[in-house]
Amino acid sequence: MDAHAEFAGRIALVTGAGRGIGRAIAEGLAARGAHVAIVARSGDDLDRVVAGIVAAGGRATAFARDLLDDAERDSLIDDVEAECGRVDVLINNAAIVDPLGRSVDVPMDAFERALRLNVVAPAALSFRVLPGMVAAGWGRIVNVSSGVAVRNEAMIGANAYTTTKAALEAHTRNLAAEYADSGVTINVYRPGVVDTGMQEWLRSRPEDEVATGLPANFRRLHEEGALITPERSAAGLLARLSLSETGQDWSV
Repeated sequence: MDAHAEFAGRIALVTGAGRGIGRAIAEGLAARGAHVAIVARSGDDLDRVVAGIVAAGGRATAFARDLLDDAERDSLIDDVEAECGRVDVLINNAAIVDPLGRSVDVPMDAFERALRLNVVAPAALSFRVLPGMVAAGWGRIVNVSSGVAVRNEAMIGANAYTTTKAALEAHTRNLAAEYADSGVTINVYRPGVVDTGMQEWLRSRPEDEVATGLPANFRRLHEEGALITPERSAAGLLARLSLSETGQDWSV
């Protein structure tokens, strides 16, 4: 099959697609023929992504949504289906890394906010698209995680983020087992240490704000040239998306 037509006729929904890994995934899916529905809070970021995809000959539609807002999230799938069609591919990429700091100092409302965006939102969107995918006998759901889900000590000072990514992976594997014979694959993707806006933000945090050495660790990785580009990371996901395997932990 021509790689440029691999997802021709498919509708792909990508969250957190305004920049970074999400943007690169959306661009890669569009290049492979999918009509991409892209979601982020910033309409300006989305407009730039749409313009780039259209200029390259692809199709994309922007949906500016705050996935922390229950009403905005709950209406998203209806709006995507009305404007684009039934969702065939769902990439749950949107996430936040904060709150940062010593765990005992983190406000619980901030901890809960991370759980809502990083775990509840992907689960809610998956539950909405699954019936249509099952009825069609084909679908792809990928939850973008992080290596900290298995190397829990790697980001001391980011307990909320680490907790949410481990929970997201458990959710993914359990859901994949539930739908193992449906034609719908549900997998985890660990994208590697990627040079994104989130990474830049982490490097910029003052040590007295986090007080765990976390910003210095990320500055060291940057200085050592250990970061990969969003495009390289996205390619690792896209290369596996047509596979029939499910319940897997993919890594870049």
